[in-house]
Amino acid sequence: MDKNTKTTKTFALDNYGITSDKIHYQLSPEELHKITIEKGQGKEVDSGALAINTGEFTGRSPKDRFIVKDEITKDEVWWSNINLPFDADKFDKLYDKVVNYLSDKELFVRDAYACADDNYRLNIRHINEYSWSNMFAYNMFLRPTESELENFEPEWTVINAPGFMANPEIDGTRAHNFAILNFTKKIALIGGTGYTGEIKKGIFSALNFILPVMKNTLPMHCSANVGEDGDTAIFFGLSGTGKTTLSADPNRKLIGDDEHGWTNENTVFNFEGGCYAKVIDLTKEKEPDIFKAIKPGAILENVTIEDGKVLFKDSTITQNTRVSYPIHHIDNIQPGSVGENPKNIFFLTADAFGVLPPISKLTPGQAAFHFISGYTAKVAGTEAGIDEPVPSFSACFGAPFMPLHPTRYATMLSEKMKEAGVNVWLVNTGWTGGPYGTGHRMKLKYTRAMITAALKGELENVKYETHEVFGLSMPKTCPNVPNDVLNPKETWQDKSAYDTKAKQLAKSFQDNFEKFESYANKEIVEGAPSVN
Repeated sequence: MDKNTKTTKTFALDNYGITSDKIHYQLSPEELHKITIEKGQGKEVDSGALAINTGEFTGRSPKDRFIVKDEITKDEVWWSNINLPFDADKFDKLYDKVVNYLSDKELFVRDAYACADDNYRLNIRHINEYSWSNMFAYNMFLRPTESELENFEPEWTVINAPGFMANPEIDGTRAHNFAILNFTKKIALIGGTGYTGEIKKGIFSALNFILPVMKNTLPMHCSANVGEDGDTAIFFGLSGTGKTTLSADPNRKLIGDDEHGWTNENTVFNFEGGCYAKVIDLTKEKEPDIFKAIKPGAILENVTIEDGKVLFKDSTITQNTRVSYPIHHIDNIQPGSVGENPKNIFFLTADAFGVLPPISKLTPGQAAFHFISGYTAKVAGTEAGIDEPVPSFSACFGAPFMPLHPTRYATMLSEKMKEAGVNVWLVNTGWTGGPYGTGHRMKLKYTRAMITAALKGELENVKYETHEVFGLSMPKTCPNVPNDVLNPKETWQDKSAYDTKAKQLAKSFQDNFEKFESYANKEIVEGAPSVN
């Protein structure tokens, strides 16, 4: 573990209204691991990792995420069913109730920061009711040195009280759980849920407001890596599209797994100091880096354990089983977690309709359109009641965490793409030869070969053809990939059935885009598919 993790500094939280005299400050992961087990709140598995259960909630609760509507946010936030307003006076009253609840508890405090680029660094104080929540904060955020801790001044505070239950009728919440951002007071207030992802995503959501509004910097829900020549690649993609798998390249160094900023100084920096990966169906063969990272210091969430062993295929508790670990658990990482201007951006989608090409090159307008769309598809069995593929759209590939209107982020991305001369690729890791149930999943070795070819510039001088419906530029050849794979229509036996399905999917894109169209510029609108 880091030599800088432990300090004997005494600590008080009176300035937060918390009067507890049982406060542990900056405990090491080993100490927090031990305390969690002693309290009966976790178990150690055979790899030495800590396994915990987050209780009632095993995932985020997006309908219970709020932003305080005040002078800072009222005219900037895109108020919607994603960004729900919360009254400032009600926040103050709820805050008082939470800190009063915490005042007689044993508490765990950690100072950490977000943003690996010092020009954008955000100091954060975490006040946690549970030891394992504090260990999660160690894993996921950047870790100050001892000398940095001596004069540490937090800019934001996360107050995390899983055991506190709100009264919706009095407190203004929807249910007993809540996650509320207050940009005036710079507080993320979380209660009624033990799911650790609320801690990470709370700060991520705050940065998605702070960076574009106050720093003119683009925040991104993506992974990033860098090659031997210093070329940075960015991977956007929703769950199940292969973002973690494809960005973990043995020939490239990982900058970060999930959240990054793209600056005007032509750098890409990681927000975090760790990784938070799904582990359902995890195997050493499929995900060697993640599997190897599950060791002392890692926290497994909501997994089934039998005789000390993790049953990774077991989804009895949830499909959303997770592991968090500090980034130094991965061997092949980029020092400092900062890269230069990106040369290539990949939008990953798992198109279960078998319509989209396995790789296509996007114009700036198309890139902005597909960024706003954030498309993938849910397949049968992923959710109750889904018997056939269903289009799924999440703006900017991370709608639940984006306080501003999606076109704000898309316009910034488009401008930065042009300035950097970056190539943007749409990569379909989903179905080919037909839709789900008829066709088959694109071979991983072909997807890797296409991405490698794009990164090496081997697709710069090949011939392209245009997709009839989506207008996408599809390469006619690619090293180590059969030519007949590259045009999706040619992989279908029934070409007319393909045309019908392609138009249906294009219509879904258009219907989804209607709510954004009045905010979008002409270039973005022209990036949409055509169903004529």
